[in-house]
Amino acid sequence: MHFQGYFLATLVVLLGWLGTAAAAPSELVKRASLTQVQNFGNNPSGVKMFIYVPAKLQAKPPIVLVLHACQWTASRFFGTTKYGQLADQHGFIAIYGQTPTDGACWDVSSTQSLTHDGGSDSTGLANMVRYTLQKYNGDASRVFVTGESSGAMMTQVMSAVYPDMFAAASEFSGEPAGCFYTGTVRGWNSQCANGQVSKSPAEWASTVRAMYPGYSGQYPRMQVYHGDVDNILNINSFNESVKEWSGIFGYSGKPTAALNNNPGPRLTKYIYGDRLQGIWGHGFGHVVPTNETEALTWFGVL
Repeated sequence: MHFQGYFLATLVVLLGWLGTAAAAPSELVKRASLTQVQNFGNNPSGVKMFIYVPAKLQAKPPIVLVLHACQWTASRFFGTTKYGQLADQHGFIAIYGQTPTDGACWDVSSTQSLTHDGGSDSTGLANMVRYTLQKYNGDASRVFVTGESSGAMMTQVMSAVYPDMFAAASEFSGEPAGCFYTGTVRGWNSQCANGQVSKSPAEWASTVRAMYPGYSGQYPRMQVYHGDVDNILNINSFNESVKEWSGIFGYSGKPTAALNNNPGPRLTKYIYGDRLQGIWGHGFGHVVPTNETEALTWFGVL
């Protein structure tokens, strides 16, 4: 009886220790959560701001603005991308923007959104970044933007409209900034989507510079992804995007190098200069999946 009682007591202690040990990792690794911010400044169109601030931040953290596709939301995009986990590892802040109406496309077509501090979605998104820089002592020289589809279009728009805000951009299956112009908010430009809009590099550069008149500084480094069997946004958008940013950077528009199966299978990376890369997706439709590690490497965060 004495031995049995001792055995039971030991078993209870052992089970308790195992329970504590099992709970320890979750207690030690407390992950942050995606949190909505209500008041972040002037927000003409009512875009929504969600932020991921890891428990361990860099002293002056980089900031990455992440933009979803049509029919998506910030929380859904957050759940399918790895920026949260990578922020935990590297101490940067991720802002997930969301359109005013859940599932809507970004406004990349109105004069307001295509003008520096002109209103609509682009102004609200810029103020999310300004708010985050101030509140978290962010590094204004390391602010980046990325997105898929409609979010990729807005990535190029933000790079054109707020070139002084972003150091680099990485877009997955979008369109050149200004290509989707209709003069209406959240308009659909079939000519652009179908690959029927073609401009010279100089014409594209003029379109971009008109979005921030008087700006004479550097524009963000640009990384463009597109799939060659995209039936939503024609592959010609890849060529026009390359021409647009080649015009801005003064490049010839012809690649100086081509890297096969880079940054992954069926992808070819074309290098046009130190500020412009194009990644052609062989057999990819809409969209070329987000490559978070490659984007953050391009940004210089990793």
